[in-house]
Amino acid sequence: MILYLHGFRSSPKSFKARVVQQALADAGRAHELICPQLPASPKEAMALALLLAERHAPDNLSIIGSSLGGFYATWLAERLGVPAVLLNPSVNPLKNLEHHVGVTTAWHSDEAFEFRREYIDELAALKVGKITRPERYFLVAATGDEVLDYRDMVAHYAGAKQHVIQGSDHAISEFPQYVDEVLAFCTNASLVQ
Repeated sequence: MILYLHGFRSSPKSFKARVVQQALADAGRAHELICPQLPASPKEAMALALLLAERHAPDNLSIIGSSLGGFYATWLAERLGVPAVLLNPSVNPLKNLEHHVGVTTAWHSDEAFEFRREYIDELAALKVGKITRPERYFLVAATGDEVLDYRDMVAHYAGAKQHVIQGSDHAISEFPQYVDEVLAFCTNASLVQ
């Protein structure tokens, strides 16, 4: 099973989530994907992810996390001992999300999205200072990410498998080129855990 965790203000309708969904469907593996809509509260998001993940972890689960979902995926991978693929992950969302406190809209709908000040403390409780088993991780980072600094990602996941894309953007617009490599890591890493 693959648990896909989307990014901040995003949804299962995000570009990368849809690419993963389509690649698995094309391979006759659509039933292997769990892709929930995460609540705005990091504490609630991780409670939901844990509920979904614990049914399959550690023997039959890999996680893919994008942006803030990569931050969440790291916490879950450390807690559950499962492999994780990180797509332009947020390494320290505390510094990036402070200015997003308030009400806005989600990316894929007009629905109101509220990010409360107390969510910053909830994020702090989930921070992983140093990963324990780099072989459990696969980082896909773009040097052209306009939101997050890829160098922070490369340093945080030192020793992990890394694919640094020259250029690109935060969305990894050419993600269809990398999805097979991502899914292969999920499959192979979960077999050796």
